[in-house]
Amino acid sequence: MSGNGARTDASAWPHDAAAAAARPATFALKCVLLAGMGLVFFSTYGFANWLAGRHAQVPSFAFGWEHAIPFWPWTIVPYWSIDLLYALSFFLWRWRHELLDHVKRLLTVQVISVVCFIAWPLRFSFERPAAGGMSGALFTLLAGFDKPFNQAPSLHIGLLVVLWAVYALYARGAWRWLLHGWFALIGISVLTTYQHHLIDVPTGAAVGCFALFLFPLRRGVGPSRSRAADQPIAPAVLAHARRIARRYAALAVVFLIAACVAIPHSPFAALLLGWIALAVLCVAIVYWRVDAALYQKNEAGGFAWATAALFLPTVIGMFVNSRAWTFRHAASSPLGHSVLVGRTPTRREARLARATAIVDLTAEMPGWARRDPTIRYVCVPQLDLLPPTLAQLQQAVAAIERLREQGHTVLVCCALGYSRSALTVAAWLAAHLHLDDAQAALALLREARPQVMLRAPGVALLQRYIDWRVQMRQEVVREAGHDGSHETPDEAPRDTPHGARGEAPHLEARHDETPRDPRPGPEVRP
Repeated sequence: MSGNGARTDASAWPHDAAAAAARPATFALKCVLLAGMGLVFFSTYGFANWLAGRHAQVPSFAFGWEHAIPFWPWTIVPYWSIDLLYALSFFLWRWRHELLDHVKRLLTVQVISVVCFIAWPLRFSFERPAAGGMSGALFTLLAGFDKPFNQAPSLHIGLLVVLWAVYALYARGAWRWLLHGWFALIGISVLTTYQHHLIDVPTGAAVGCFALFLFPLRRGVGPSRSRAADQPIAPAVLAHARRIARRYAALAVVFLIAACVAIPHSPFAALLLGWIALAVLCVAIVYWRVDAALYQKNEAGGFAWATAALFLPTVIGMFVNSRAWTFRHAASSPLGHSVLVGRTPTRREARLARATAIVDLTAEMPGWARRDPTIRYVCVPQLDLLPPTLAQLQQAVAAIERLREQGHTVLVCCALGYSRSALTVAAWLAAHLHLDDAQAALALLREARPQVMLRAPGVALLQRYIDWRVQMRQEVVREAGHDGSHETPDEAPRDTPHGARGEAPHLEARHDETPRDPRPGPEVRP
C-alpha cells in the first residue's frame, strides 16, 4: 500500500521500478564500511573513556543487591564473541540499501551511547576477581583498551539488540534456538564479567530498539516504500502532522524531565518514565515523517519485537484511551450486509459481535483478536488524526468486499470506531449501494452508529472517492459500448482492487489532486 499505511518490508512491493533501483552490495563496499565502522567504534569509544578518565571523580550507579551477581570468568568468551558477530554482519546483506541501513543502525547506537558517556560519565564500581587460563588472557586483552567507564547505556547491549534482530532473519529451525541462546548469553555476560551494572542493560536495550525503529529491517529487492517516498504530501496534511508531532515531542520532554527528577528518589520510576518518554518521542517521529510504516505493524496485526517493546507504554495508553472514550457506547454496530463498524476489538468482543473477519485500520495498536483462529484478519494501517490516501481507502473497501464475498461477517475497526473505520465503511456503503453522494452514505452509517465523527474534510475525501468510482463506471460504460461487452458499469470498479483501467495513476495522486476534482486535500477528524 502507499501512504501512511505503507508496509515496512520491500518484499511487499514487487514493482519493476524498485527492482531496477536495487543495487547489489559489493564485497569491496562491505569491507570498506566494516573498516570505517571499526575506526568509528574504537576512536569514539576510546575518546569517551579518555574524557571520563580526566575527571577527578566519576560516579557509579548500582543497586546494593547487585553484589550477589556471580562472577563467571568463562562468560568472557560470549562477551568477546560479539566482535566477531559484528564483523560478520556486514557480509550478510545482498543489497546495497540493506547494508547501508545496517550501518545506520549501528552508527545510531554508537553515536547515542557515546554522547551519553560524555554527558553523564559513570564507572563500574565493583572489584573484579582474578581469572586465569584463557579467560584471564581475554580479560587482559580487554583491559588493554577498555576502562571501567562508558557504562550507561551499555554499547554492548545496544549493538547486541541490533545484531540479534539481524541474525534472526537468517536462522531457522534448531539453529534459531541456538542463536537465541547464544545471544541471551552475551546479554547476561555484561553482568557476569563485571563489565556493567544492571542500569546499563535496559538503557542499552532501549538505544538498540530505537535504532531498529528509525531504520527498520527490510528484506527484498528494492528499497522499502514509505508515504513520503510514494507521493507528495499535501501542505495542509503535512502542517497538521507536524503540529501533532510537536505536541507529542513536548509531552516526551515532560516525561523526560520527570524521569530526571525521579532518579535520586526511585530509579525504577525513573526508568519507567524514561521508557514512556522514549515511546512518546517515537510517536512524534512517526507523525513528523508522516509514515505509519515506522510502527512496523505487519499484515497479521503484530509489531516487530523491537517496536513492540519500544511502544508498549503508548500502546497501553492508547488502549486505555480507546476504552475511556467508548465505554458508554456499543463496541461495534451492525450495518447489515454482513458488515459491522466499531473500535478495535479484543478476542472476546470480536466473538460477541459474531465477526468472522476483521479489517483493522489502526497503525498504533496491535490487533488484539489477530490470534483467534476462527477470525480472518486483514490490516490496512493508517495514522490516527490524519487522512488516508485514496489508495488506502480503496484498499480497505476492496478488503471488505472480498471478505464478504468469501462469506465472512466483517468488522471494520479503528481505535474508537468513530473516524477511520467510519470513513472506510461509508466509502464501502457508497460503492456497494452505488450511491453518488457522501451525505447519503453518512446518513445510512449514522443510523447504525450515531457517534460517528466525520467533519467537512472527511466528507470531502469521501465525496472525492465516490466521484472517482462514478468516473470509473462511466469509463466502463463507454468501453462496453465500443467492444460490445455485457459487463455492467457498476461491477467493474467493485470487483477490481483499484477500479477498472488506469487505476494506479488516480489512486497514487496527491491528497490535494485527483483527476477532474480540484478540491483541497482532505483531513479526517478523529
